[in-house]
Amino acid sequence: MIYRYKDFVPVVDESAFVHPQAAVTGNVIIGKNVYIGPGAAIRGDWGGIIIEDGCNVQENCTIHMFPGVTVVLRERAHVGHGAIIHGATLGKNCMIGMNAVIMDEVVIGDECIVGALSFIKAKSLIPPRSLVVGNPAKVVKSVSNEMIAWKSKGTDIYNKLPEDMHQHWAPVEPLRHLPKDRPEQESFYQIWKSSQSDDH
Repeated sequence: MIYRYKDFVPVVDESAFVHPQAAVTGNVIIGKNVYIGPGAAIRGDWGGIIIEDGCNVQENCTIHMFPGVTVVLRERAHVGHGAIIHGATLGKNCMIGMNAVIMDEVVIGDECIVGALSFIKAKSLIPPRSLVVGNPAKVVKSVSNEMIAWKSKGTDIYNKLPEDMHQHWAPVEPLRHLPKDRPEQESFYQIWKSSQSDDH
């Protein structure tokens, strides 16, 4: 759902897909081909949130801030299931792993990868192309060309998802029996499988 807060109404590009079970509130700007998954809470009440083109914010993520702060997700930032972004800036083409927590005034450089369950403490500055893991999180090495190519292919799939959802998604009543002519899973799985074989 999209909610006004005071004088702020979220701005969502028509190519983006915001799941109706997500909550997008107030001073939020969502760019082209962005995917926002169900359960995401994107609260632009005390400050602003800018989600640039090609980003994805997956299921049950939270984006919020202290008063007066603007959170920025740069182009093609990829935020995994359950992650929390609080008052931080994410660089271009970075990846935040599932259930990671990124705290206030953190700046994640371009093309960084943050591991699942990592905790990045407030005011941390993460250099571009860093692999960051742990609680508290530490830079453990540089992101290789192979790693960023793998990440980019995953984000490519999410960039195709908003259009696919607009064309094929609809609420329905469940079937009570498995039909004999049930189709096989295709497209995204095939893209993902081919990307794995290309890199390994």
